[in-house]
Amino acid sequence: MDFVVLEAGPRAAAAVGEWSHVRLFSSWSELLDPAARRLLDASETWTAPDDTAYPTGGEWRDGYLQPLADLLAGATGGQVRYDSRVVGVGRAGRDLMVDSGRESDPFAVHIETSQGRERLLASAVVDASGTWTRPNPLGADGYPALGETENADRITYGIPDFADQSIAARYAGKHVAVAGKGASAQGVLVGLATLSATDAGAGTRVSWLLRRPSVGDAFGGGDNDQLEQRGKLGQDAEAAATSGIVTTLTQFRTAAVAAQADGRLGVTSLDGQSLSDVDEVIVVTGFRPDFGFLSEVRLDLDPALGAARVLADQIHPDHHSCGDVAPHGHRELTQPEQGLFLVGMKSYGRAPSFLAMTGYEQVRSVVAALDGDLEAADRVDLVLPDTGVCNGAGAFDDPDALAELGAAIGDSCCGGAAAEPQLITLGANTGAAGTASGSCG
Repeated sequence: MDFVVLEAGPRAAAAVGEWSHVRLFSSWSELLDPAARRLLDASETWTAPDDTAYPTGGEWRDGYLQPLADLLAGATGGQVRYDSRVVGVGRAGRDLMVDSGRESDPFAVHIETSQGRERLLASAVVDASGTWTRPNPLGADGYPALGETENADRITYGIPDFADQSIAARYAGKHVAVAGKGASAQGVLVGLATLSATDAGAGTRVSWLLRRPSVGDAFGGGDNDQLEQRGKLGQDAEAAATSGIVTTLTQFRTAAVAAQADGRLGVTSLDGQSLSDVDEVIVVTGFRPDFGFLSEVRLDLDPALGAARVLADQIHPDHHSCGDVAPHGHRELTQPEQGLFLVGMKSYGRAPSFLAMTGYEQVRSVVAALDGDLEAADRVDLVLPDTGVCNGAGAFDDPDALAELGAAIGDSCCGGAAAEPQLITLGANTGAAGTASGSCG
C-alpha cells in the first residue's frame, strides 16, 4: 500500500529523543516488531541488538526506530516526512456536521511544515501521535494548580537526566517535591537517591506527594512481575523511599504553588497540607491525548479515559493491570469516521498500562484490515507479562474500597476492504508514557 508517515520532529521518534536518557524496563525482544525486524534483517545494513539487553530511549531510537524509518522512506509507494506537524484532520470538503458522502470522500490532512501549510488527501488515517506532548499537570483538578504556570521555571515534567552534570546540579542538595506514583515517579526517586549519595548531592531532600491515602502497591509486583526490570525498578524505588531522604505525604492533592519571600516555593494541598522551602518540583503524573486536531472527525471515546470506547473497559486501571488486557485490534480501535483508527498509547487515552508490544499488534491488525485481509486482521494474538499487581487507581480516595477491589479481583487479574488505500500515520513518535515512563511501559 502507498503510505505517508508524518513525523512532527526533525528525525524519527522525536518524542523518544526527549527521554533518550531513560532506560526502558522492556528488553529488546519486547521492543522489536516482528514484521519490522524481518525487513531490517533483510536489509543487510542493520545489526540486530542483544535481545536480552535493556536499551535506553536513545538506544531504542538509534538502533531500531531510525533505521526502520530510513528503510521505509525508501520503500516503493512510501514516504516518511519529518518536520510535518498535523494540525487538522477532516473529510475533504465537508465539516463535522455534514453527513452526506462522508464514507466515500477522502480525508483531508492539514500539516504545518517549514515551507508552510499543506493539505494531503488520504483514504485512511492511523493516529499514532501518542500522549507525550501533553503531560498531566500538578494540579489536582486536572488543570494546572494556582501558580503552576507562573512558576514553570522551577517545575519539570518527566524524568530529569540526573547523569547530566548541569541537570544534576539543579537538584543536588536541594529540597525537591516529586508528584506521581507510577514508574516515572519511581525512576525519579531512584535518581534523586543516587544523587544524594554523592558529595555534590549531600543534603538533598525529597517530599513525595501522593494523592492516595497510603503508598499501597506503588512499588509494583517486585519478584512477581514478569518484566524483571520493571519489578526491580519498584524494589529500587522502595529502597529509595525508605532511605531517609524521602518524606512521603499522602492524600496530597495540589491546590497551589506560590513563590516565597526567600525565592523558594510553597506548595499547598486542597485539604490544607503545606510544604515550604521547596526548591524544585518534578511532576510525573501521567499523560493525556490531544484530540484538538481531530475536531472535524467523528470520534467515539470513553468519557473518563479518552480511550477508544470499546477498548476502555479492558484497560481501565480500576479493573486491570497491563498483564490482563485482552487481545484487541481493528474492531476495537476503529472510529465512527470510517477509515480512522487510534492506535498506540493514544488508543489508551489516560490509562497508563500501555506496552510497545500491544501497539505492534494493534497496528498489524489495522493495516491487515485496510488491506482487506479481515481473516488476518481478526486473528489478534497478544500475550502480555503480568505486573504482579492487581489494584486499580480509581479507588485512591478509600483504602477500604481498594481492599475490596483486590478481594473481588482475586487471582483472576495477575497471573470491508479498501482498494489500494493510501495510509497516513500521524507523528510516528512513540511517547515515553508507552514504553519507559508509564506504569506499564
